[in-house]
Formats: sequence, C-alpha cells, structure tokens
Amino acid sequence: MTRTLESGVTIEISTVAERPEFAHPAYETGWWPEFMRHNHVADAYYWRAGEEFRRTCVVATEGQQAIAYGVAVPLTLGGKDRETLPDGGWEKATVWAFHDAANPDAVPDSACALDISVAGSLRGQGVSGLMLRALRMAVRDAGLFQLVAPVRPTWKDREPRTPMTAYAARVRSDGLPYDPWLRTHVRAGGQVVGVAPASWAVHGSLRQWREWTGLPFDRTGDVDVRGALVPVHVDLDGDQAVYVEPNVWVRHDVRDRGR
Repeated sequence: MTRTLESGVTIEISTVAERPEFAHPAYETGWWPEFMRHNHVADAYYWRAGEEFRRTCVVATEGQQAIAYGVAVPLTLGGKDRETLPDGGWEKATVWAFHDAANPDAVPDSACALDISVAGSLRGQGVSGLMLRALRMAVRDAGLFQLVAPVRPTWKDREPRTPMTAYAARVRSDGLPYDPWLRTHVRAGGQVVGVAPASWAVHGSLRQWREWTGLPFDRTGDVDVRGALVPVHVDLDGDQAVYVEPNVWVRHDVRDRGR
C-alpha cells in the first residue's frame, strides 16, 4: 500500500512477511517515556514479535528507512479461561499469544495489537491511522476475524487522576471519543468495549525511578510523572515505586472488508 502524505512524503506500508529485513527495526520510531521501557513482559517477548508473527506486523518505509511500525500478535480468544478480554491487558494478551505460538494444538482466531509507533517527523499526518488500517487488513488476510487493542489514550497523561473508565467514556458532541487515539480506532471501525486496569506494570527501586524521570521520589504516596497515565505509587520505606497502567480495550471486527 503506497500513500503520499500532506508533506509530500511517499510511504510504502507492507507486512513484515513482505519486508522481512524489518523484523527487528534498527531503532524505535516512536517516543516513549523512559520508564515505559522497563516492563518485564515486554523485555521478554516484544522483541520477538516481528520475527515470529510476520504476517500480522506491518512496517511503513520511506525509501529504505522505516518510519512507522505496527505490531499485532495472533492468539485464541473466547475459550476456557479466556471468556473475556483480560484485566491484564497488554501483558496478559502478549503472554497468551506466545503461549499459543508454542502450542501446536492452538488455533488462533484473533490478534492483539501491541504497538503502533510513528517517527516524530511524520506525526500529525495521519500515519497512525494508516498503520491501524494496515494492521486490520493484515489480521484479516491472516485468516483471523478480529483485532483487539489495549489502547493507550493519547491525552490521558494530561489528567492522571481521572479514572480511566470515566476518561474512556468521554465523548464529543458528535458522539466520537474525546481522546484522539481512541477516536482514530472508532473511526477505523473499532468499538470501545472496556478497560484493562492492570495492562502494563513497571517496578523499580527509587534510584531507578529517579534516573528514569529526574524526580526526587522523596515521599511515600502517589506522584504524577510526565507521560504516565496514572500516578506512580512510591513506597519510601520499601525503597521502591510501582506504576500500573490501565489501557482501554477496543475491538475491531475485520470481517468487514478491512473498513
């Protein structure tokens, strides 16, 4: 799929199966707060996704340079102990996907989107929406019927004390979600179906958190951190802090011709 952006840049979006040289991008295209890079489940599994699930991962290139990346992993949903989308969100779905990949009897019927990241120079030009549509098409072409996503709302870090359930339910006068990333999902055909209250966790010592954020972490309690969707809980006596991020579950039925 080739698209020319408003800036005049032409990009090509392919599956990693089509462009296997991008199974392990040489660098990350998106911006993440430093503390978000220290999730144990991601450390164990994420780097393997592009290699193991090439049909459901997509890459956008400008020439020979990767400028956006989309990762989705196949898994089985709806069976025993998987009747509902998990409260554990991103982490639980990732573990399920890699467990299924190692089980010869597993027959995936769905995929979970783990990440869509876009180079900073191309943000604001609709690339994230194009990548989402490409993921939907890739999941459909892989013979799966739905794409689910534990979405990290773009503007939630502006109000970390607002409960995620209330934030996710907020809509504009036109009925679309208030949050722009949730709105992009809904416009692409997705449906907001719930909240994953413990989707992504980061545990660290106070020394680590000070290095990651530049904040003093000198009192016990909840601390607002730039880029965090909810406060970080600090335990001064225990010399540790914990961040447990909620995400919003969005479901895409991709049997609708990839709308």
